[in-house]
Amino acid sequence: MRMILAATLSIVTFILSPAASRAVGSDDSAPPTPTETTTECTGDEVWDEKTKACVKAEDSSLNDDQRFDAVRELAYAGRPDAALQVLASMTEGETSRVMTYRGFLLRQTGRIEEGIAAYERALELNPQNILARSYYGQLLVQMNEMQLAQAQLDALRAAGGQGTWAETALAQAITSGVTTTY
Repeated sequence: MRMILAATLSIVTFILSPAASRAVGSDDSAPPTPTETTTECTGDEVWDEKTKACVKAEDSSLNDDQRFDAVRELAYAGRPDAALQVLASMTEGETSRVMTYRGFLLRQTGRIEEGIAAYERALELNPQNILARSYYGQLLVQMNEMQLAQAQLDALRAAGGQGTWAETALAQAITSGVTTTY
């Protein structure tokens, strides 16, 4: 009962806070705004502001932050396969950020075991990655592994994630069974 009350209070606090619009996957305070990447480009193309054209994700004119923004935008637009292609073009390698979003995208495409491996790798690289813990916990909710999801929530909180979007999204998923799709 206490857990349900605490989760409910956390959700209410989240809804009433300015962080309520926080999108998973970034420090931005809102979901990604559609750009030409999702309105004009196709496949794994990304809009390049300098050339005002769609370019292949591996184009040297793009940096990893631009690619990552495109990954978020494509994921939010419901194009996880294209987002995976863009993510694969990132040059920073197997970082915790890349592996977190890889796990999320694999989850969205139904590749659960690969998603689990990606989340575990992200957490191996950075045990304090609260976003990876939230996404991993939500995957565990989808699998009806509520005790394991709760363990991720507890670890997220221990890593300093109290009051964050990541905490609220996972707590809500545990209590409602509904996970985020972005």
